[in-house]
Parts: sequence; C-alpha cells; structure tokens
Amino acid sequence: MKPKFRSPLVAFGKVLAISGLVLLIFCTFLYNPPCDKSSDLSSPVEITWSNSSKTMDYPTNISHIKFVLVGSLETWKKRRPYTEAWWRPNETWGNIFMDSPPSKEFLPWPETSPPFQLNEDATKLPVYPKLANPIAARIFRSVLDSFRLGDNKDVRWFVMADDDTIFFVDNLVEVLAKYNHTKHYYVGMYSECVISNFLFSFDMAYGGAGYALSYSLVEELAPLMDHCLERYPFMHTGDHLSSSCLSDLGVGLTVERGIHQIDLLGDISGMLSSHPQSPIVTLHHFDNIDPIFPSKNRTESINHLMKAAKVDQSRLAQQTICYHRPSNWSVSISWGYSAHIYENIFPRSVLRKPLETFAPWKNGPPPVYMFNTRLPTNDPCQAPHVFFMESVKKMTGDALVLTTYRRKAPRGLRPCFFAGNHSADHVNEIRVFSNATVRKEPGRIDCCNVKYMGGMNVVNIMFRDCRKGEVIA
Repeated sequence: MKPKFRSPLVAFGKVLAISGLVLLIFCTFLYNPPCDKSSDLSSPVEITWSNSSKTMDYPTNISHIKFVLVGSLETWKKRRPYTEAWWRPNETWGNIFMDSPPSKEFLPWPETSPPFQLNEDATKLPVYPKLANPIAARIFRSVLDSFRLGDNKDVRWFVMADDDTIFFVDNLVEVLAKYNHTKHYYVGMYSECVISNFLFSFDMAYGGAGYALSYSLVEELAPLMDHCLERYPFMHTGDHLSSSCLSDLGVGLTVERGIHQIDLLGDISGMLSSHPQSPIVTLHHFDNIDPIFPSKNRTESINHLMKAAKVDQSRLAQQTICYHRPSNWSVSISWGYSAHIYENIFPRSVLRKPLETFAPWKNGPPPVYMFNTRLPTNDPCQAPHVFFMESVKKMTGDALVLTTYRRKAPRGLRPCFFAGNHSADHVNEIRVFSNATVRKEPGRIDCCNVKYMGGMNVVNIMFRDCRKGEVIA
C-alpha cells in the first residue's frame, strides 16, 4: 500500500479552521450576555458593580469608615466623655448600639455623641436559649445590625469598638488606607498580655481595642452570623465569636500594632513613652488604669492628649531619641505625651523597650507580656528624669509646632558618676520643635538635635529628618 501524502496547504487550512472555532467559542462565552437576556449590538454594555467590587480610584478617607460602637445605658453616663473626646459630629459617622432605649436623663440625645441605635432583639433567635453569654451575642451581632440599617453606599470599612475606646481618627484613616477594602480584611490587634491571648486566642482582635472589617468581608459575613452563633453558642465574648467565624471563612487577623487593648493595670506611662514604631490608633480600658497625666483625672487626661492629637497625630506618642554628648545625656521624646532624660548614653535598641511601670490585668506564668520591657530601677545611671506634656501650639506662621514638657517630680537620686556626673536635676522644662507642614511617614522615625547650655533649666530639641546611615546610639 502506498503511503498517503497530504498537501501542506490542506493541513494548514485544517489547523486554521480549528483555531478559529476555538476562538469563536472562547469569545462567545466570555463576552456574550447570558442567554436569557436579549442582546442589542447597538446598545452600550452595562456593568453593575457591587459595593465590594469598586475600584480604589481615590484614597480612603474618614467618610468611608462606619463606626459600630457598642455600649449600654449602665456604662454610658461614665464613658460618654471618652467617646465625645474623639467623635467629630458631621464628620465621623456610625452609631452607638445600646441594649435599651435611652431614659429621660439621656434625652435629648446630644449631637456631640454618636447617633443612638437600639440593637435588634436577639431573643427570638432559635439559638438564644443555648447562648452561654447573650451579651456577647449582642455585641457580635452589632455589625450585622449596622449593615442592615442600610446607607452603606460609600462604606469601605466597618470599625467595631466599645464605648470606652479612644480613637485617633486621622491615624485610623491612614492605617486602613493601606489595605484594599474590596478584599477580605480583618484588621486589629491581640492583647498586650500573654495570659489573655492564651485564654482566648493569639489570632483574635480585641473589640475593646477596636478592629476593622472591610465592606466586602461584612457583605459575606452578615448572612452567616446567626449560623455562626449556632456553631459557637458556648463562647463567652463577642471578640472570640468574630474571630472564630472569620476563621471559618478563611480570613485571618491582620495585625496593626498601634491598636491597644490595654489589658494592663496602674501606670501605663512606660508603655506610652516607648510606643511601637506604628501610628497610635486606639487606647482602651481607661477606667482600669491610672490617669495618664499627673494632676489630672481620666477625662481631663484624655482631653489633654487630644490637644496634641488635633495638631499632629502622625507624631503622637512616636518615640524620637537623640543625645547631648557633652553631658552624656540620652533624651527620649514620646511626642505629645512625655520626655525622658537619662544621665547616660543608651542606644535606641534599649530605650525602645517600655519601662514596666504597669502590671498585667491577670497574673500568669512568664512571659507576661507580648513585648520586651525594662524593669524600673533606682540606679541613677539608668533611671530617667520624667517630664509630661504641658502645652502644644503652632508657631512661626504655622510652620513649626512647639510642645513643652514639665518635670513630674524630682527624681530623688544622686547623679550618675559613671557617666561624668552631669546631673539633669536642675532641668524643669523640655521644649520640642517639630515640622507642622509634613506628616511623619509611618514606619520611619524622626531624628533630633539637642540645644542645651550647661546650668540652664530648659532643654531645647529640634526634630529633623534622619541622615542616611545615621545610627541612634
């Protein structure tokens, strides 16, 4: 039998025909409208986007954040000043969800507070009799209640928090703007204490500290929340419920270190004086700690801190370290909060560790905290002279900000002879000058120069950009 020979042109024609058929099928399925809808080639193609699939064609701003605050009438009278310290009427938006309608003493409801909203009655849920803690279910479902209120057209983020959570709103906006709200994000922070995370979860955001859920995530979570309650009726906290339900959706925690639960007791000045290198976003549990400024109560302390926050949140509580070499002094500034002078030279790697002026809310085996600390000491070469912010103001045509820090009390220790006997006992005031026109870039630090004449009772410090390769030691 003779072998058959095919013409190259015939073979090529068959390949071309098959390729054309495949391309036709591909285009038909990819671009044609569904079969049950008529198609008019002369009509423009209409594309409808859901809220969760909008492109980020402009940056996230405060109008894109919907706050879901949870409280009760029992606590509101005491905690209302905490919320009103940061809430911005006609600018921030959202609701404070309560367990019962406001009584006469709270009416008329003030415009300085978030709008009041009653939580949906959860007692009708089939799972309600099985719930270990109905209050936790109310807190957990508050984001669902907020979602069902509607008016979510421009929402990119739902931010959950308690009625005693303090927000630094500009920093919150800056942090959330880093993330794509059309994706699934669960942004928050675990507790400062190991024992808290051990008892609940190391992958859980604490609601008192506050956490943010992207719109697309809430859109998917909302219809599943009651089913989640049926899976976890034994859980005792709303935070744990949220974390577990989100985990079941395949969404893990995105950590932001400027969000603070404050599971601490006593004096937290050591922590605030060596804040992590992240924008400070929230503080919590003010009723469980000492007032953060001496000679002020808790409400006065928050309002005092907010004076600095209104001027420059990007630098608030951010640690800047510099040195006065002739005196062998290390100076650590927590902008808008405190200043420390050490009569010795310490590198940044040491001073960035908080002084353990505080205690854990619950004792447990070591390690106690989720971060390293320095123990307070009476060694004059290691104990700081402590100053707290007294005032903040813009100056020189609003180009500079001046913050002043006054001594809390005499240190009560002899000078550090080891470092040359350059006592700082006579210093009563520290003045810090910073740039008012440029926000500090997150993740970067400022450097500074110390201007001081021996024997004077005032130290002047000028913030500046760090030089390339500059070592802070």
